[in-house]
Amino acid sequence: MTAIRFAAMPTADAEVLWNGGRDAYDNLPETMISDGDGNPCRHCLQNIEEGEELLVFAYRPFPALQPYAETGPIFLHKQPCWRYAAEEILPPVLTTSRDFIVRGYNENNRIVYGTGAVTLVSEIAAYGEKLLARPDIAYVHVRSARNNCFQCRIDKIKAPAIAETGAFS
Repeated sequence: MTAIRFAAMPTADAEVLWNGGRDAYDNLPETMISDGDGNPCRHCLQNIEEGEELLVFAYRPFPALQPYAETGPIFLHKQPCWRYAAEEILPPVLTTSRDFIVRGYNENNRIVYGTGAVTLVSEIAAYGEKLLARPDIAYVHVRSARNNCFQCRIDKIKAPAIAETGAFS
């Protein structure tokens, strides 16, 4: 069994936008007011409450441009929020729909064909774990099943290194 963690958008990426930076298309983020339904913040992985200001912008959760580096619109609280920390637990934003696309990527940040599946919320953790048990899968994305928007990433939890003590030498 592979232990997994749900990873939110990195704080460094959010800080760029909170500090007036530009998005993946070199545009300034747009400010909107949440209607309270379907505006998940990708940093805290909570829904943005009705009446709260949010940023909408193009996001590319990949380290470099390449054919598989999908870019799409996502939301972020306009005011800084804490990054999602309960990484071993299914994030609250993944309970806002009945299903999501779960898809594996290799170490070169390319989609591993045949891994993408519309997955019921109750099965996301198990399917992510199954994919990450494969040697050709480096990480997994969870995306909207309706719009393909990035929600969060699923990573393997790396086992801590065991220090050599020489006790059995």
